[in-house]
Amino acid sequence: MKKIYRIQILFTLLTLVPYFGKSQINDGNIRLKVLQKKLIGKELIFGKWNEKGGMETRLTYLGAVKTNQGKIFKIINSVWVWGLSQRATNRILIFNEKNQYVGNYYLTLTTYLPTKLKNGVLIFQNTDISCNQNTITRVNLKNGLPQEFFRKCKNDFGDIYGFDGTN
Repeated sequence: MKKIYRIQILFTLLTLVPYFGKSQINDGNIRLKVLQKKLIGKELIFGKWNEKGGMETRLTYLGAVKTNQGKIFKIINSVWVWGLSQRATNRILIFNEKNQYVGNYYLTLTTYLPTKLKNGVLIFQNTDISCNQNTITRVNLKNGLPQEFFRKCKNDFGDIYGFDGTN
């Protein structure tokens, strides 16, 4: 019985690994395309999600910031839509001046992503109806990438998001 179970696990892994490996390679290529085009604020869509499944990646280049220490960081909003229930994985992707991936901030909802980058400051406008739409969060990147930041929703309520990567 154990041998059959091991064969099933091995078969499942061998079936899934190439699938995930391919999506990783494509992610890198499409991110690079978006960085090279430098179309600020324009959402580019790769892949297609539908009711039967599939995956879709939506990337929006927000621009670049030069820190007070002379480092340059390029910022992309990333929304990866997947699964039958149209789940989304939302991240703020950070790249260096050579378009090399530095890290990301994972945000829980698509509506929590920043709306623009202006003068080195990420601007988060509340578009989610559960948040106060007059509240705006600003995260200054000129001193470097913060290890975490607080995104306001209502009054003093909101969420803390942490950086996953290296500065």
